[in-house]
Formats: sequence, C-alpha cells, structure tokens
Amino acid sequence: MTERKTAFIAIVGRPNVGKSSILNNLLGQKVAIVSSKPQTTRTKIMGVLTEDNVQLVFTDTPGFHKPKTKLGEKMIKAVDDSIGGVDSCLFVTEAKGEIREAELDLLKKLKAERIPVVLAINKIDMLSDKQELMGRIVELTKLLDFEAVIPVSARENDGMDELKAELFKLAAPSEFFFPEDTLTDQPERVLAAEMIREKLLHKLSDEIPHGIAVSIERMKEREDKPIIDIEAVIYCERESHKGIVIGKKGAMLKEISTNARHELEQFFECKINLQCWVKVKEDWRNREGLIHNFGLD
Repeated sequence: MTERKTAFIAIVGRPNVGKSSILNNLLGQKVAIVSSKPQTTRTKIMGVLTEDNVQLVFTDTPGFHKPKTKLGEKMIKAVDDSIGGVDSCLFVTEAKGEIREAELDLLKKLKAERIPVVLAINKIDMLSDKQELMGRIVELTKLLDFEAVIPVSARENDGMDELKAELFKLAAPSEFFFPEDTLTDQPERVLAAEMIREKLLHKLSDEIPHGIAVSIERMKEREDKPIIDIEAVIYCERESHKGIVIGKKGAMLKEISTNARHELEQFFECKINLQCWVKVKEDWRNREGLIHNFGLD
C-alpha cells in the first residue's frame, strides 16, 4: 500500500491579492467567496484537497492589515493563529505594485516561525512587461528563503498545476485527517450566508460592504420535493445603508437575491426558495456579542 502523506497549509497575504481565488482553483470547487473588495474573507476557511495518497488541508485566512474595529482585530488574530498551527504556508502577493508594510510584517512573522513557505505571485495576467515579474521575485526572495516561487494567475488557471505540485512536496508521512471526499469544514448555513454576502459585495459601493453581515435564520429541505427554503437577514450598520441595499422599490435587494439564488442552486444542486430581509445593527463590528452571533469570532 502506498504511504499516505498530509500537510496543513495556511494561505496568507494582504487583502485582495487572490488568496480565496487560489484556494477555489486548487480545490476545483468554490468554497470561499471572491470579490474585488478588500477584506472579503472574514474568518478562517478550511479547504481539503485529496489526490491519490496525498491530502492537503488549507486554511484560507483574512487579509493581513492594520485593524480599525474589533472585527478587524479578530481577523488578524485568525491569521496569527493559523500561522502558529500549520506545517507550512502559502504566501500570496500580486505581481504589480509596491510591497506593502503589512506584507513586510507578515514575512517577518513567517521568518520567525521557521516553517516552509511557498511564494505564489498572483495576477501575472495583469502584467504587460514580464520584466516586472523578475524584479518582484528578486525583491521578495531577499526577504525570505522560500521553498519555491511560482508565478500564477488563478483567474486564467496559469501556473496552478506547478503550484499544486510544489505544495504536494510539503506533505509528510501521515494518515489522512479527513475522509477523502471532504471539501470544507464550512457548515451549509455559513456557505449560504457567504454566497449571499458575495453578491452584496459585487453590487454595492466601496463603503457599505464592510458594514454588512448575513445571517441564515432558517434553512430546511422540504420533505415532499427537492427544494430548500432559506430565510436570510442582511444586517447593516446604518439606516441609510439599509435603503441602499433595498434599493428603489426593492430593486437592488431583488437583484442580489436572484443572483444569490442562482449560485445557491448550482452549489446545492436543487431548487432554492430564498427570502431576504434587511435590518440595522448599528456599529456591530465593534460589538462582541453581535460578532459572535454572526459567527465571525
């Protein structure tokens, strides 16, 4: 019998570099929501990739940043906890732009942990001059001795096979920790809430999404037919934001709900009856009880 191997790998980096896109690509299935808004991922999300005799257990972490709210502080704690509890890390950065202070701080943490780190330089499809990529590689490899450096485009599926091969090399002899068909540890209610929040992120202006949470109040499959009834509440921090989410004559909320329902039906492979309401919880990102109620701690 072929010896089994496993590795626990934290995916880390600053906000909006494509960590969740890389996780979804590696798994071949969407388990983490994606948007162009910073701090889309709020909690640790586990994804499991099992191929042949190797099982990789990924933790997709919130973007590393300087927190301004209690929720932000919990997001950074989630990153720190993840780094301290894994065998190795996948550090994700972009191919363009300056290396940010948050990235430098994160690289210092990784160096102090003395664990293997693979570097993925994402969004290479955005480069017009490939010399920029070589400069970025030189710049980053001066800061940390990476196990491997892989330029990728998660969106274009470029370099992802090479990245997967390098991550497989991190696995060490061990029995699998999860059944071979496991994809994520996220409960179905959390997945549903996140899919709805993703549609909100896509449709709303930059200011509003950070102050939005989604709670699934009811989720039940009907006994007589393959339909799942889902009742969701969208929480805003301000009354003015509630009006924007609902839109004129309810148009915005209807569009968001329709888009979310389509994706939910694809994921759960059945009809979805989705009902969404919008409520206000002022300054919830600084209220411990509400952060806990929304499952963000």
